Amino acid sequence: MSRFRRTLRQTFTIARRDFIATVFTPIFLLFLFAPVIMGSFGAIGGLGAASVSGGAQDKTRIIAIVPAAITRPIAEADTRLRGVFRDDEAPPGLTTTAPSADPAAQARAAFETKDIDASAVLYGPLDAPQILYGPRGQRSADYLGMLAQTTLAAQKLGGTLPRITATKTQITRATTSVGGQHQSAFFAVFGIFFLTLFLSGQVVGTMAEERNNKVIEVLAAAVPLESVFFGKLIGMFGVAVLFVAFWGTVVTQITSLMPAAAAVALGDLTPAVGAPMFALLFAAYFSMAYLLLGSVFLGVGAQATTMREIQMLSLPITILQVAMFGLSSAAVSHPGSWIATAAELFPLSSPFAMAGRAANSPELWPHVAALAWQALWVTIFISVGARLFRRGVLQSGSARPFWRRKAKAVA
Repeated sequence: MSRFRRTLRQTFTIARRDFIATVFTPIFLLFLFAPVIMGSFGAIGGLGAASVSGGAQDKTRIIAIVPAAITRPIAEADTRLRGVFRDDEAPPGLTTTAPSADPAAQARAAFETKDIDASAVLYGPLDAPQILYGPRGQRSADYLGMLAQTTLAAQKLGGTLPRITATKTQITRATTSVGGQHQSAFFAVFGIFFLTLFLSGQVVGTMAEERNNKVIEVLAAAVPLESVFFGKLIGMFGVAVLFVAFWGTVVTQITSLMPAAAAVALGDLTPAVGAPMFALLFAAYFSMAYLLLGSVFLGVGAQATTMREIQMLSLPITILQVAMFGLSSAAVSHPGSWIATAAELFPLSSPFAMAGRAANSPELWPHVAALAWQALWVTIFISVGARLFRRGVLQSGSARPFWRRKAKAVA
């Protein structure tokens, strides 16, 4: 027991050392506020795209070539129909014009004018209209057809359609909807994927500097190498927790200021296990996903000697993370299928898939087994990584990674 306590104390000493060495640096502030920097670039690009799109949308029109007697009825019908659309879903503005001697040629000529950008053009009698539309004007053409039908119906009823008063009552579901569960599952998978993609990659380079200045050899002589690996993993996980806690607090305060409509939309994203339990499971699976991927990256990164090799490892690491995200997304979209079972059992995708399962299924016992299964694989990955490092680097005294030494031996 005393040996176990000593090893545990050594592990947390290394973890505290790496945590302090990472957090109390100016670089950490740049890392902590990296989402703000990336969000600023995204906002600038979004504003530019929105201004271009808005400028083009202001000139986009749907055109109705109708006699003067139809101009007012079709405009009134257009006003009524637009009341059922949201602002971002409404069709382009309506422009009416009197027909010429050749309405068909006039309709085609409307697409060539430089003053406006015609999305769709209607001409001919309302009971059998002709509608021309551009490459992205299918919805506008459908709207013009509906507009012609509404105007014709209003004319047959004496000029206006009867107005009705509907009683609308919003109800609250007693149970969560299937769509809401699936959306919650996807957001859970995406949330863990985004956090691990952003945070776990930094584990790869944690040992490069200490390998170059021989600090790792001093640590390995005084502390079991597994404790060194696990301590470094815990230290970097502490950095990740600090990052998530900071931005989690910021996001929580922002969401509390959201309008009521957005709050109602988020309210449908109710997981099957309930919000409090889901929050606990999400935190647990994020921790396991970080530890699993981090232990693999730590073992692989320990074989690299230079920053160039670490940068070369970044691409396969990113590919692996995206593959786990794709597999888990397919699993939560088809709960209970063979692909869901495979994703839940495969160690690296298990945290993602099980977080999605928490949103889709109310059962809790599989999560106990899954967390134990994932913890076992964290231990295995750390043990294998430490063994490869001990045999490939410390015993040989070489700074070359094991794959290069094997290639030289074969040669």
